[in-house]
Amino acid sequence: MDPRRFTQIDATTWRIEPTGAMRVPAVIYADEDLIRGMDDKVGVQACNVATLPGIVTASYAMPDAHWGYGFPIGGVAAFDPDGGGIVSAGGVGFDISCGVRTMLTDLAVADIEPVQSRLADALFREIPAGVGSRGAITLDTVEMDRMLTGGARWAVENGWGESRDLERIEEGGAVPGARPDCVSERAKGRQRHEMGTLGSGNHYLEVQAVAEIVDRDAARAFGLAQDQVVVTIHCGSRGLGHQIGTEYLAGMPVAAAAAGIALPDRELACAPINSDIGQRYLGAMRAASNCALANREILGHYARRILRDFFPEVAVDLLFDVSHNTCKAETHTVDGEPREVYVHRKGATRAFGPGHPSLPDALRAAGQPVLIGGSMGTGSYILAGLASSEEKAFGSACHGAGRALSRHAALRQWSGRGIVDELAARGILVCSPSARGVAEEAPGAYKDVGAVVLAAERAGLARRVARLRPLICIKG
Repeated sequence: MDPRRFTQIDATTWRIEPTGAMRVPAVIYADEDLIRGMDDKVGVQACNVATLPGIVTASYAMPDAHWGYGFPIGGVAAFDPDGGGIVSAGGVGFDISCGVRTMLTDLAVADIEPVQSRLADALFREIPAGVGSRGAITLDTVEMDRMLTGGARWAVENGWGESRDLERIEEGGAVPGARPDCVSERAKGRQRHEMGTLGSGNHYLEVQAVAEIVDRDAARAFGLAQDQVVVTIHCGSRGLGHQIGTEYLAGMPVAAAAAGIALPDRELACAPINSDIGQRYLGAMRAASNCALANREILGHYARRILRDFFPEVAVDLLFDVSHNTCKAETHTVDGEPREVYVHRKGATRAFGPGHPSLPDALRAAGQPVLIGGSMGTGSYILAGLASSEEKAFGSACHGAGRALSRHAALRQWSGRGIVDELAARGILVCSPSARGVAEEAPGAYKDVGAVVLAAERAGLARRVARLRPLICIKG
């Protein structure tokens, strides 16, 4: 994008004033190089979001923003239900509650190196990955609804996880207000055999090493140390979430028209929060969020079990589990007053600062761990939420590196086999059922994650705590 389209507020804040149907400004947090690298559609979509009824303060885009369905990926917007605010399935996305969990071990890199190849094989063999992958768990009708209501708590109750994990999971492991009755039988059918599966696309399980400590005090609070081995899992609600998004996106344009909402883009399909379809979508979306939380808890349980096959006494403790692609009712300060608003985060993560009451005691002083996935073969980051993020973007931050090239463009430039061989030569083992999938997720297809997190820090969204480097990557 051309930076001249914006009013530059500071080195990492760019603003478009309301024009036409825009009700609030559009604000993008990025440095100039990241702005220039963004597709023009990011600005267009951020401005389109600013036209929606009930939006408060501004339409935001994070430093990793790129073009998406309706909302830009990396888009954040909050809506007031008492001011005609809407909920948009396009503002949540198809992979509802796609998110990241990071687990800490007491292993060092030197412990992993002698067994790296065998460990990679075991993880790839035991954790189903790829398009249409099926797991060992099959849910009947009763258990499906229990899972959609109970989330990670359901997984723990059924022996696929540890109860101590729950305080380190967003919402304590289960999002309240889930309504399995608002989830179609087709969506449930797609999920019946998919619990405990990784999926495809940019989803992964990585064994990583702490390569750099940036903030020693926060790292100590988080339990991070130089050369420590951690496990990070990135996945979501699989077929169930995609089906929910597809079905409600089809019905929302009718609801928008009935409410007299003029949409600048059909992909911004939405409905008033207080409407019947709005409430049904929120109930279904929360159920899908619980599906994702349960899925990540099960995958974490599998990873623990496999690590203990190699290291029987290893400690594996959850640092945090947080979702992207959600719409949540939260209390934020709007026009100087606390107000309940519905915050859409699409390809963005919650990033609550120190002292926030939702954080567990052990993390409250440092702020929420913000888990930023890099591209395959590059570094990932652990950040900590900042209090300033509340006023900057409703307590939100970027969620990853962000794509620089489409999947089709990546396929034209790279081969999966070539990437696997190149990364192996650097000591990074990649296992995937799909050479095409590896090529689509080539490291070069993504932005520089280091630049993205530095921009987030300078913008006051979150601060860097540690950089991670991959050792083993299991890809869908």
